[in-house]
Amino acid sequence: MPRPVNGREAASTYSNSIGFIFIFNLIVGTGALTLPGAFARAGWLLSLIVIVLLAIISYMTVTFIIEAMACANAIRNWQMLQALRQSRSSAESSENDENADEVSLASGDQVGDFERVPLTIQNREFHYYQLSHKFELGEMATLFFNEFGRIMFYLCLIVYLYGDLSIYSAAVARSLRDVACDQINGTDPNNLMYWPGDFKNNTARPCWKEHTISRLSMYRVFLIGFTLIFGPFVAFNVQKTKYLQILTGAFRWIAFTLMICISLKLLLTNGPRGHPATFNLHGIPSLFGSCVYSFMCHHSLPSLLAPLKHKSMVSKILSLDYIIICAFYILLAMTGIFAFERIEDLYTLDFLPYDLEYIDFWSGLMICIDYFLALFPIFTLSTSFPIVAITLKNNLQALFLDMSQYDSYSPFVRLLFPLCAIIPPFCVTYFTESLSSLVAFTGSYAGTGIQYLIPVFLVYYSRRTCSELLGSGVVNRFQSPFKSSGWLVFVLIWSYLCAFLVSINLFS
Repeated sequence: MPRPVNGREAASTYSNSIGFIFIFNLIVGTGALTLPGAFARAGWLLSLIVIVLLAIISYMTVTFIIEAMACANAIRNWQMLQALRQSRSSAESSENDENADEVSLASGDQVGDFERVPLTIQNREFHYYQLSHKFELGEMATLFFNEFGRIMFYLCLIVYLYGDLSIYSAAVARSLRDVACDQINGTDPNNLMYWPGDFKNNTARPCWKEHTISRLSMYRVFLIGFTLIFGPFVAFNVQKTKYLQILTGAFRWIAFTLMICISLKLLLTNGPRGHPATFNLHGIPSLFGSCVYSFMCHHSLPSLLAPLKHKSMVSKILSLDYIIICAFYILLAMTGIFAFERIEDLYTLDFLPYDLEYIDFWSGLMICIDYFLALFPIFTLSTSFPIVAITLKNNLQALFLDMSQYDSYSPFVRLLFPLCAIIPPFCVTYFTESLSSLVAFTGSYAGTGIQYLIPVFLVYYSRRTCSELLGSGVVNRFQSPFKSSGWLVFVLIWSYLCAFLVSINLFS
C-alpha cells in the first residue's frame, strides 16, 4: 500500500507557448558555455554523434518523469476515492440525516474532488491519470521507493547540487580573475589562460606585470569574496522571482546571440582559425559531462508541468524543445571551435578584448560587448547561486532531520546545515579552478543518476504500483512512448557503460 499523498494544485496556468519558453529557459543554462571547449577536446564529429544521442536519451527519460508524475496523481486520486467511499458508507449507515450532512461537509474540498471522480470504467483513466497536482522528484521518490531508495535519491541529488555550486563558484571567480588581470593576445600559444586548472603555472604567473601577486591568488581572493557575499543568503528562504527570471533570461539570450554572431563574423572575415580533431576519445569525460549537464531539467520539470494549460500536448512541446535546443547547442559549439584557435573551458572567456583598442564608437562598442560576455556568468550565476544553495540546504535537512519537528532543534543544528551547503563547494573550488573537471565529474556521475537512473526506477516502480492498485485496464494517457521494458534496460546499460568509460578516461 503506497503512503498517503497530498499533491499541490497549480496556483495558475499558462499557455503551451509560454510553457515552451519556460522549459527552453530551464534547459538552456550555464552548461552550454562548457560545450565548445568539450567539442574542441573530443573532436567535432565525435561530439556531434554524442550530443545527438544524449539529447535523444535525455528526452526519453523526461517522458519517464512525466509518466511517473501522472502515476503519482493517479495514486492520489485513488486514495481520495477510497476515502470518499468510506465517508459515504459511514453517512448512509447513520440514522440521522443531519449527522450525515455534517459528515459530508466535514470532508471539505475533498468531497468536491470526489464528486468529479466517476466510478465508471470507461472514464476512469481520464480522471485517475493527470498532471494537475505537482509532485516533486523527492515526493515521488518517497511515494514509490523504499527507505533505501529514498536515501539514495537524496544523496544523488545532494552530490549533484554540490557539483552545481562548485561549478558556479569556479566560473564566477575565474571570470572575475581573467577580466581583472592583464590580458594577453589570445593567439599566443604560451598564453597560460588556455590551460584550465593549471595551478603550477598560474601560481608562478603574476596577475599584473608591476605586481607579484599570482593569478591563482587573485582567483582565490575573488572566490572568498564571492562566497562571503552570496553564501549568507543560504540561511534565508529566498525565492527566485518572476522578474528576476525574466531579467536573467534576457541576459542569457543576449549573450548567446552575441557569441554566435561574433563567431560567425570571425569565420566569414578571417576564415576558420580553429582546427579541431575529428575524433579524440580522451575528450569523452568532459564531453559526456557537459552534454548531460546541458540537457538537465529533470529535477525541476514537475514545477513547470503542473501549471501547463493543455497537458495533452506536453510530449510534443518537450520534443520540439529538445530538437531546437540540440540544434542551438551544435550551432554554438561548432561556430566556436572553428572561429577560435583555442577554446577556454568557459566559452565566455574567449571573448575578452585581448587586442582591441578604442578608436571610434564601433571599436568602443565591441570592447563593451566583449566585457559583457566575459562578465555574463557573473550576472546569471550570482542570482542562481543562493537558490541552488537553499535547495541543497533543504534537501540536506530533509535527509537528516525530521522536518515536522524542525522548531525543536537547537540553533547549532539549524546553523550547521547552511554551513554544510556552502563550505564543501568552497573547499573544492579553492584547490581547483578546472571547470572541465568539475563539469565532467558532476555530469558523468551525479548527473547520470538524476537524468538517467532515477527516472528509470521511478517509472518502473510507478507502473508496478499503479498496476496493483488500478489494474491493467486503466490506461495512462501520459505514458511514455518508450513504454517497453527494453528501453528501461537500455538506459540502465547505457548509464553504467558511460560511467565506466568516463571513469577509465578520467582516472587513467
